[in-house]
Amino acid sequence: MSAVITFDVELFRLQCPEFANETTYPDALLQGYWDTAICYVSNVNYGYLRDDCRLRALNFMTAHLAKLYLIITTNPNQTTGQMQSATIDKVSVTMTPPPQKDQFQWWLGLTTYGQMLLALLQVKSVGGMYVGGLPERSAFRKVGGIH
Repeated sequence: MSAVITFDVELFRLQCPEFANETTYPDALLQGYWDTAICYVSNVNYGYLRDDCRLRALNFMTAHLAKLYLIITTNPNQTTGQMQSATIDKVSVTMTPPPQKDQFQWWLGLTTYGQMLLALLQVKSVGGMYVGGLPERSAFRKVGGIH
């Protein structure tokens, strides 16, 4: 069975120095963000994303969630996204649709930590993954090189 990665607050503060202030960001608050982060990125150490890379991914997701909460609480009326046009009379605002492939990538793109996490996940998943079946199913030729 694979090991479970636990939250290391000191390492998190080193990797994400924006959250180094222990008064503004107490350990219990950061632990709460970590607990939410493991809903998005598993803390079970297995697969292509292992050891330091999985820990870094978890820390980036934790920081992403903390930063999003900070943005929402300090600017509650701020709309996330890029404004394309605005009209003053009769108030009209047009937002540019997200350029990413899906909403998850767009959501991660809202913070630097999310962008770093997305880049890490993309690098670690290059080429996809093949699970189970006969060896021929993962190649163009059958075993022994015969079509």
